[in-house]
Amino acid sequence: MINCSTFTLASMLEANARNYADAPAIVFEGKTLSHAQYLAQGRRLASAWAKLGLIKQDRVAVMSRNRLEICEIYAASEVGGFVTATISFRFAPPEVQYIVNDSLPRILIFEEEFVGVIDGIRDSLKSVEHFVCIGDAPDWAVSYHDVILTGEDNFTADVHETDICSLIYTSGTTGRPKGVMLTHRGKVACANSISSLMAAGPEDRILLMMPMFHVGAKDMSLGQSWRGGAIFLHRDFDPELILRTIQDEKITITHMAPTMIQMVLDHPRVDEYDLSSLRMIVYSAAAMPTALLRRGLAKLGPVFLQMYGQTEGSGIVLPIEAHRPDGDERDRRRLQSIGIPFPGVLVRIVNDDGVDCAVGEPGEILLRGPIMMQGYWNNSSATIETLRDGWLHTGDMGKFDEDGYVYLVDRKKDMIVSGGENIYSREVEEALYQHDAVANAAVIGVPDEKWGESVRAVIQLREGASAAAADIIAHCRTLIAGYKCPKSVVFVDDLPKLPSGKINKIVIRKEHGTA
Repeated sequence: MINCSTFTLASMLEANARNYADAPAIVFEGKTLSHAQYLAQGRRLASAWAKLGLIKQDRVAVMSRNRLEICEIYAASEVGGFVTATISFRFAPPEVQYIVNDSLPRILIFEEEFVGVIDGIRDSLKSVEHFVCIGDAPDWAVSYHDVILTGEDNFTADVHETDICSLIYTSGTTGRPKGVMLTHRGKVACANSISSLMAAGPEDRILLMMPMFHVGAKDMSLGQSWRGGAIFLHRDFDPELILRTIQDEKITITHMAPTMIQMVLDHPRVDEYDLSSLRMIVYSAAAMPTALLRRGLAKLGPVFLQMYGQTEGSGIVLPIEAHRPDGDERDRRRLQSIGIPFPGVLVRIVNDDGVDCAVGEPGEILLRGPIMMQGYWNNSSATIETLRDGWLHTGDMGKFDEDGYVYLVDRKKDMIVSGGENIYSREVEEALYQHDAVANAAVIGVPDEKWGESVRAVIQLREGASAAAADIIAHCRTLIAGYKCPKSVVFVDDLPKLPSGKINKIVIRKEHGTA
């Protein structure tokens, strides 16, 4: 039995290389790395970084779509004691610049596709000593392939369970991304928990298409790797490719947002594929609409499992057996819950005074357990606010029922979930306020049949100013990622306000929150 308190992600890779040496670890676009090869590539890359002068806990930033190399970069950090700082490939240049200058990496790795983005900001990235390009490198960068060739596959490092293994940035209500510090100890506990919940084994084959810069896809990969299973990685979300891969590779587990599940089930050729190998779909990011769940159960059987969590920590699951749309009233009500605590995770729901709420009474969801983050990078005030008295304060409002199931009453303040992506309205509002014509702005989520929610901006223009919706949206695209930008704009004469002077979003949602 592995002792999770002293086991590291490096130890997990080493155990898999020893116990499942020739079995596939990662499969991507016809290329396969066995567990032995995966460890060797991680060691080789870590060795190359050490030769460039990196020392333990130095950061390596990466901006890449899903591919073998992003897995190798994670592995190199895990075996070398370095820290992977991931950057969303959807971010606009100012967002990329902020994350790089906050995490202070000595190496920045990026795909050839993003050469223009990095070139436009590289003079402002003072900590970066080495620009490394996956693909054809410009003259100011070096090739990833050339770097890894300089490394040695027998490289080892003294990695401890308390070391940070990754910085995953998540936008906060302050409008600035926050770097979530995740340790080996926490990620090992996460891998163990997720593996147990998925009942994953070395024979399992998981399909991942969510971006690996997100905590969700990374955690699913760790859960699968915990007992030596194989990971099939897709570069992007492609419904027909997903169907074909499940059939041809006998995929047993996959991870998707509900909007993705809907698009797969809506594919005109879905009935032509044999999906009988699939025993579990883990979904997250949003609740599963009952109508969609019924369709999924009719097509695939009892395969759905929901996980609730944040980049900062997870800990609640709605298991397969709880998905009963044709059960009694309690069963149907339970479909709207996010589930029950993971084994080893404590959950409280408290009021504004920190007192535990009674059954059915809404309050803030608090989590405690080994899976939680160490804190926010370079942000002690946010760390103190979020981690209080040993509890992770999620900012989400929820309630317990009489059976201990947790229900979300409202999402984290002002957060919008669109196509599985978390969008914080404050960040979008800050972009809106940089438009000369905008006097006041409020951003809300509105129902969207395809994406679950879409972003709507409600704007009061400055006196005498004018602007069209297209102008506002185009302006935002120069400052933030496209998926965060408003999809619709409503112009009003005045925005309702609370006595404190703050904009009253309750009224705004009531007046402008329908599709």
